[in-house]
Amino acid sequence: MRKKIQFLLDNSMFLIIGTVAALAWANANIESYEHFLHTPLIENTIVGQVMHDKHGAEEATADAKDAAKKMAESGSAEHAADASAADEHGAKKKTITLHYLINDILMALFFAIAGKEVWEATFPGGPLSNAKKAATPLLATLGGMAGPAAIYCIIAGMGGSFGELSNGWAIPCATDIAFSYMVARMVFGAGHPAIPFLLLLAIADDALGLVILAIFYPNPEIPVEPIWLLLPVAAMVICVVFKRMRLWSFWPYLAVGGTISWFGFALAGLHPALGLLPIIPFMPNAHTDTGLFDWGKLEKKDTLSHFEHWMKNPVEIILGLFGLLNAGVLLSSSGIATWAVIGGLLIGKPLGIVLFGLIAAKGLKFGFPEGMDWKDLVVLSCAAAIGFTVALFITTVAFKAGPIQDAAKMGALGSFGAAIVTFIAAKVMGTKKVLGPTAKSAH
Repeated sequence: MRKKIQFLLDNSMFLIIGTVAALAWANANIESYEHFLHTPLIENTIVGQVMHDKHGAEEATADAKDAAKKMAESGSAEHAADASAADEHGAKKKTITLHYLINDILMALFFAIAGKEVWEATFPGGPLSNAKKAATPLLATLGGMAGPAAIYCIIAGMGGSFGELSNGWAIPCATDIAFSYMVARMVFGAGHPAIPFLLLLAIADDALGLVILAIFYPNPEIPVEPIWLLLPVAAMVICVVFKRMRLWSFWPYLAVGGTISWFGFALAGLHPALGLLPIIPFMPNAHTDTGLFDWGKLEKKDTLSHFEHWMKNPVEIILGLFGLLNAGVLLSSSGIATWAVIGGLLIGKPLGIVLFGLIAAKGLKFGFPEGMDWKDLVVLSCAAAIGFTVALFITTVAFKAGPIQDAAKMGALGSFGAAIVTFIAAKVMGTKKVLGPTAKSAH
């Protein structure tokens, strides 16, 4: 049983199970699913509190009354959970729901591990440590974000919904590292140079995705207050002190520095799920990198590796809960947003990766890794079109809950179709598996 559970954890199966369960539940009884999502855990907490602003306490009280009116009119469990309560001072206080706990608090651990991979990729031996070798996949990454955004906007415009859908342009820019990697391994084999190429592209995609989230998708419930970003700065200073004190456990960094940084992001109006990123570079680390998805490096004794080793399985459970709490949409929810997201991922991402990759490899003479050619680029670009996890997350922050968000979620779920496209492309391009060790020049 332990081996079976570990298999599920190692292959992100909990995320798939949570997603399938959410779809089944929502389509069987959408009311109970919505009620589950927005079940209050802690009411009237100071987390996410918005004190009365320059417009005065009267406006805050009016906002609360308006929220209560909407709740009464709609009878929606979501309105009931998210409505703000105004006290006698005119302050609005946040109710912590299960949805908020997973998406805004616990998902910070997922993004922290993604940030760790980006940070370690710059170490000696990492895929970002050699600028020339990284040039082609990095430029292909830019294409893999520009292409989807362009196709998304074109489809939204053709459907006459550009105005209401424009905020979702970043949804199809995402690449799901875990699922893209699994599909690519099945097609190319473990030793093909296309594997490290895809992983570098995916991790660079994640890095840009984190920047996009921070800049373009602030917390809509809280006005942006940059002064609160002094808290993440203070958290970094504290972590530097911890490091000089030779504290090797990651818990002080996470419990003290991470908590302070998280609150800084939340109060500044940035998405708090990114709140742990500032402390990652300040944990003691090994100063070398053996590559993404090298589970042997989890045996390293440095603080950063211990953090990933300890958090890896809990994060897989969190991703399962994330799927359960975010993928529950009615199958009838498809709309222009669905096709814009699917078109951006399944058409825009491969086109962008191939076009920019060829420009880098042929036009700018950066070349491909030894043993890889343009046909392999076409196939791996299809695998990179699986944007499930991060695409689903961006959907939840790009649109308010409702028909548009549900339709966009359907598009994110539909990106799994890229796996089928990848197998077809591999057949057409005559891709052959390489099961031996990866060529030295491929890294």
